Amino acid sequence: QVQLVESGGGLVQAGGSLTLSCTASGRTFSSYAMGWSRQAPGKERELVAAISRSGSSTYYADSVKGRFTISRDNAKNTVYLQMNSLKPEETAVYYCAAGNPPSSYSWGYWGQGTQVTVSS
Repeated sequence: QVQLVESGGGLVQAGGSLTLSCTASGRTFSSYAMGWSRQAPGKERELVAAISRSGSSTYYADSVKGRFTISRDNAKNTVYLQMNSLKPEETAVYYCAAGNPPSSYSWGYWGQGTQVTVSS
């Protein structure tokens, strides 16, 4: 099992940038595919980006391609989400997730979420 803690959320103006971090407990972080999802008020949770265990493969939702970058540092048990050119409609709680089975993009473990608010 893995426990996830997100940080880095906050208030940013439209067009601005934020970097989210998610630190995992345990010594098997590199065994897990990782992802970032978001949930806006009244909307379903959506997958924003994902990264394979080694970091060699990534996935992005069409809405964030070219603006968001997911990366990981297995030595630090941390996955990042660099977000640029943020839009007001991207205001949401952003969640970090780990795969279950570990290598898959099927998310079995979730962090508590971090709020991102983009002002217009």
